[in-house]
Amino acid sequence: MIGLKRNGGNVMTISGILRASLVSALAMAAAGQAIAETTVITAARMLDVEKGAMVDRPTIVVTDGRISAIAVRGEAPAVVPADAKKVDLGDVTLLPGLIDMHVHLTGLAEIGGYQSLKYTDSFWGAVSVGNALKTLRAGFTSVRNVGAANFQDVGLKEAIDGGWVPGPRITPAGYALGATGGHCDNNALPPSYDRKEPSVVNSPQEARAKVRWLHKYGAEVIKICATGGVFSLGDSVGGQQLSYEEMKAIADEAHMLHMRVASHAHGDEGIKAAILAGIDTIEHCSLASDEAMKLAIQHKTWFDMDIYNDDYILATGTANGTEQESLDKEKAIGLKQRQTFQRAVKMGVQMLFGTDAGVYPHGDNARQFAKMVEWGMTPIQAIRAATTSAAQALDRSDDVGVLAIGHYGDIVAVKGDPLTDVRTLEHPVAVLKGGVPVAMR
Repeated sequence: MIGLKRNGGNVMTISGILRASLVSALAMAAAGQAIAETTVITAARMLDVEKGAMVDRPTIVVTDGRISAIAVRGEAPAVVPADAKKVDLGDVTLLPGLIDMHVHLTGLAEIGGYQSLKYTDSFWGAVSVGNALKTLRAGFTSVRNVGAANFQDVGLKEAIDGGWVPGPRITPAGYALGATGGHCDNNALPPSYDRKEPSVVNSPQEARAKVRWLHKYGAEVIKICATGGVFSLGDSVGGQQLSYEEMKAIADEAHMLHMRVASHAHGDEGIKAAILAGIDTIEHCSLASDEAMKLAIQHKTWFDMDIYNDDYILATGTANGTEQESLDKEKAIGLKQRQTFQRAVKMGVQMLFGTDAGVYPHGDNARQFAKMVEWGMTPIQAIRAATTSAAQALDRSDDVGVLAIGHYGDIVAVKGDPLTDVRTLEHPVAVLKGGVPVAMR
């Protein structure tokens, strides 16, 4: 049984407590009041993701959103205030809140290709609120949003952090930077509609200036497009589009501002150039050679490979408006990307969990775990890709990624043992963010 208690009282209904917790938290945050509460979470088991081992009967104390104490079976329980909330989750396994390193919260898989032109610009910011909630309820308490027009991901982060809407902790990129006519440009319209997108750079100098501009308006990570892509029209999915000099200028400028850089890159030459330029994470990596993988290992560059969404893209076809050209590209590289993933795991490349949510429906993020295991990872490797490794790549190892004192009380609970069946992560029975229940089943 899953129940919430206060002062040893009767178990209250989950829906009532969840609704009250959310309403109270949002109202207090909106009013500028500090949320100073202590919550005690108990369960049958907890996965220590660093050790890859289960511990019995954990008690986690969360104060003001962060973990203040942890005790397990045989240890003395922590001293907590008498009025602390008690969340007994019963026969479940606790894990740190999951992290998706590649999402597009302002995108919808259900609307593809030219269908998107039917909607006004502000539509995408509006639907991002629902997408954020779906993502949070799926157990992903932190995400890296790698590309959004009009700084909509920055605005969504501000709304979530301010308590106005529920959602995960967001590391926003704002606009993704790319070359004229490339994957990060709007190359689907005729010349009569031509305009220079804010995302376009055409020299190292422009690239440096654009990084400063993005930083000025709230971006916390820089996203670039080093090669062509599946959903851009008229380009080669693997063709390099930014020069080494442009990528190095972006990486140098971002690092000077203490920002990290993610690079969309399918083709091998673009991947190798991005690694040598100092890019921190390579997204997709579909056609990476062994040479590129050796470079990644040498330079401690992360690979972030979205190997689930091929199933959705091919199953949906052109029904959602996706152009046949894009579908043909996906057919050409989908299997190759999974084979590349398998080789990268065997070679020891640092791997992250990133799904490209928005290319497939939000909330299904955890379906990728099973694909990662199918293509060569152990369950704990896949889980670490979405916890400890993701936190390290975000430069947030002090905040998220593990259940430890001082970290946020971001917790996901699942039935069973994810080390035996990683698909249990697809159906969380409880999600807490900062110790506050946001989903209970």
